[in-house]
Amino acid sequence: MTTLQRKQWAGFICLGVTAFGWALNWPFMKILLQQWPPLFARGLAGVIASLILTAIALSQQQSLKVPRATIPRLLFASFTNVFAWMGFGTIAMKFVTVGEGALIIYTMPIWAMLLAWPILHMRPTVRDVIALVLGMAGVALLLGADGFSFDAGEVVGIILSLSCAILFALGNVLNRTPLPIPPFASVAWQVGLGCLAMLILGVLFEHPNYEAISPVGLACFIYMTLVSMGLCYLTWFETLRHLSPASASTGMLLVPIIAIFAAAIILGEPLGLRELAALALTLGGVALALQRA
Repeated sequence: MTTLQRKQWAGFICLGVTAFGWALNWPFMKILLQQWPPLFARGLAGVIASLILTAIALSQQQSLKVPRATIPRLLFASFTNVFAWMGFGTIAMKFVTVGEGALIIYTMPIWAMLLAWPILHMRPTVRDVIALVLGMAGVALLLGADGFSFDAGEVVGIILSLSCAILFALGNVLNRTPLPIPPFASVAWQVGLGCLAMLILGVLFEHPNYEAISPVGLACFIYMTLVSMGLCYLTWFETLRHLSPASASTGMLLVPIIAIFAAAIILGEPLGLRELAALALTLGGVALALQRA
């Protein structure tokens, strides 16, 4: 086996660990939200994870210093990449199923493709239009199970999931130039700032009952902190070291697939022909959009 082949295999292994780790976090988060409110739970996990990532950055002798001119970009990235992506997505899980939330949120590459038109003057191609049609058809098929009859909570969940996807896509389009900060230090800052804001808002407005968590809920919280927001960031960076960005991004389509199957097994969420067809349509559109990206 050549050195290149070994690097690719290492990349695929890290990609698999990342995808499974992030995917399983969806049903575990749903369980945790039955006991702790969303902003508090996600914020506390993120703050702890940011401390772990900071320790890793320091162990690799990465500087935590942020150039003054970079602070506005760092704050914006913390909002789009963490507060909106994690915060809005977690709150949405209170109102929609894992399947609905995951499919809507992972339409992010389609919104990035659309936002690149007015912002970067990248006109959509025929492939992009097909991607949009496929993605939206999949979401519509999934959400139309009851004839698009939603209660107020479901509407809130759908709006939050869409906002999560669109804001994260906006951040990706506007932050095309990497922050001039070492990778682990950059993630530690973003996760720390975004999740600290969530934690403060959660304590002030959600009034969590700290003793309400059960052993199962605590296990889900530990998983979210150490695996989803700790280990998976390490394996994701290793994935990017060994695989091309296109391969890594396309591989992330495994996350909603695994999440939906895991939710069916762990939470008993519906998984029939409608859900599978919606999954195929949506991820087919996302895959096309990723090829353009």
